[in-house]
Formats: sequence, structure tokens, C-alpha cells
Amino acid sequence: MDERVILQVLAEQQEYLEHYRKNTWITRQEESLFEWESNMAQVVIGVRRSGKSTLCHKVLLLHNIRYAYADFDDDRFAALKTSDLNTVLNCLYQLYGTDMQYIFLDEIQNVEGWHLFVNRLLRQGMYVFLTGSNAKLLSSELATHLTGRYNEIRLYPFSYLEYCQSEDISLHSITTQANAARKAALTTYLQDGGMPELRNITRLQNRRIYVESLVETIVSKDIVGRYKIHNKEGLRRMSHHLINNSCQVLNYEMLSTIAALNATKTVQKYVSYLSQAFLIHKLQQFSFKSRQRITNEKAYVIDTGFIANRDNALISENIGWRLENAVLIELLRRHHSMAEDVYYYKPSSRQKEVDFVVCKQGVVLELIQVAYTVADAKTFKRETEALLQASKKLTCNKLTLITTDESRNVEIDGKTIQIYSTGVWLLRVQER
Repeated sequence: MDERVILQVLAEQQEYLEHYRKNTWITRQEESLFEWESNMAQVVIGVRRSGKSTLCHKVLLLHNIRYAYADFDDDRFAALKTSDLNTVLNCLYQLYGTDMQYIFLDEIQNVEGWHLFVNRLLRQGMYVFLTGSNAKLLSSELATHLTGRYNEIRLYPFSYLEYCQSEDISLHSITTQANAARKAALTTYLQDGGMPELRNITRLQNRRIYVESLVETIVSKDIVGRYKIHNKEGLRRMSHHLINNSCQVLNYEMLSTIAALNATKTVQKYVSYLSQAFLIHKLQQFSFKSRQRITNEKAYVIDTGFIANRDNALISENIGWRLENAVLIELLRRHHSMAEDVYYYKPSSRQKEVDFVVCKQGVVLELIQVAYTVADAKTFKRETEALLQASKKLTCNKLTLITTDESRNVEIDGKTIQIYSTGVWLLRVQER
């Protein structure tokens, strides 16, 4: 690629950095995960448009760090090859000075062989910040070529807390007005999710266009183009089916029919690609047997805003599914950085299902059930019995029920079940 073109693109990206200096920042909990005194690469991964670039710009600017910047998601860099990366570096030296110590490489996985380039920068003593929208390409390359030399930070769309901050909603006031504002915000959050840019789009049709475009970009750019998928339309139909049926067990036979594919293995590959691109999250069963964990996996969408804000989204009124989906993403946000895992529990057809199991190194820390309401006695009994049965089997006494009803504690059979109103649970600080 011509050096003059590379220099021009990088110069224009440099000018755009002024946009970030003028931003009003939303505090994100992942800010604390950066390791500033480390010589490891700081790697932020997550779904497109979740705020990865903004997060990196923010923490660098707030620390008053002078850094060089290159965005490899720029369409003008589409033809960039591994051999061009040294030219990119030379151009950055021209723009930012030869004494630069910090470099931010945005969506670096778009360039084949990027890991060799990054490895060289680290060996030279450079402080490197990376973002990427594909878990496998980043993680596999990092694990293979940068063993022990990177700090992975997983970023999700806005949490409910961050959403409230972005809408300037009081989190501490106990007035009737403040409570009403938080309840209204929760309803909107469960409907529209936490994609940062989506909250600024008011017209329903434009919101649909935004989400449809984002799904299309993930399918086309992050999967079809990268893995040379021939059946793009089948993959697209599968994507929308999984979004429409969030929180459900994966049915590969049905998906093969939807995608017009005969081979189940190919369908499984497609689902894996969607997971690696962070459009969906595959939730495994809790089991001490590895084979059982990967059977009957469930699929959740990365953000509830994807569920309703699309054409022909037929389950927009299913608040229960959206609530369960939002709880899972919040659990992943809270527990992934602490090396804790989240599963669901369904040991047999006769055993009542528990929505989520949080564990660390095989030790079960918490059992969590989600229900839109437990005001009905029959529903209350069903949900609490599921927790109590699992509690005995898994020897766990931290039992949580999340619902839209009021928060309270109940004692049943000598065990305490903490019932949280959804808004209260989403805003609570994780206890340790």
C-alpha cells in the first residue's frame, strides 16, 4: 500500500482524536482493569459499537498520556497487508514523533499477521493498547504468540447503572420522582439495551435501521469475509432466528433447516462464529463432566436492544426473556474479570431448571433464578423449589431470585432466598 495514502489516512484519524477530547465521559467499570505499570499489551475485546475505542481513548487521555493512534477498521485500510505494518509505524513516527511510547491499534485483527507486529512493538518496550471484535482471532493469536504478555479486558454494552448515568438519572435519591425515573429507565433499558449509540436515536425506524445495519456488519465483515462463508443468506437468517429466540437451547437441526444446510457440523461452526463475533453468548450446562457441559447449550444475545429493534421482531413483548437476557449479560460483566464462570443448571428432565449458576474452579458460589413476577403463589413455589433443590445438590446456600416485584428475603426449609427487584439487583455492587 502506498505510503502517502497510509500517511494521509493516519493524519485524518489524528485530527479526529480531538472529538474524544471534547467528550463527556461515562464511567465504565472496566476502566479499573487496565494495568498501567505493566509492559503487557492491554487488549479490549467485545461486540462492535460497545464502546471499546472510546474506553481506550478515555483512559489514555485521563492519564494525560500522549499516544499514537491507528484505526484498522477504516475502509481505506481494507487492502492493508502484513508487510504494510512497518510503513504504518513509520508514518505514526512522522505524525506523533519518534519518542512516542504509547500506541493504540484499533480493530487490529483486520490485518493478517498483526500479532508479529505487536510482538515486535512489545519487545521494543512500547506500551500497546489493542481493540478487537473477534474473540477467537484475538485470543488464539494472543495465546499463541503473546503468551503471558497481554491483559484481556472484555467490554459489554452499557450496564443499567451506566445507562442511568448516561441519561443523568439519579441513583441515590429516594423521592417519588426519582423512583419513577429509575423505573421508566429500566423499562427502556430492557427494551432498547445498552448499545451506547442507540440511546441517541429516537425514531423507531431509525433504531431498526441501526440494529439491522450492525447485525449485517457483524455477519458480513466479521464472519463472511473473514471465514469465506458461501451461504451468507443462510447465516443471516440463522442470526436473526437466534436473536428472536434468545435464552433457548440451541436446536441445530432446526438451524440447519433455517440456513438451508445439510451438515450439522457446518451449522455448529456458524453458531461458533456468531459467538466469537460477540453477537451471541453460548451458555453451557453446569456439570463436572466436560461432555455434558457442551450439550444442550443455550444462546443469548449480547444486548436486549437487538431483540426488539429489528424488522419483523415478533417477540418484542416477551419481557421475561429480555429480563433473563439482561441478567446474564450483567453476570458476565461482573464475574468474567474475576475468573468466575456462569452456567445454567438442568441435570435431568425431572429436575427443575435454575437459570444461572456462578462458580469458580468447580465451587458453586451462587444460584440465581429469574422470573418476571412471583406474585402468583404457584409461580413463587415453582421458582423457589428450583433453587432449593439445586441448593441441596450443589451444596450452595447463596440463593437469589430476581423479579420485577419488591425486594425481600424469605426463609424456606431453613434456607434464605434473597428476592431482588430487577432495578435494585442491576444497580447493586457485587459483594465479596
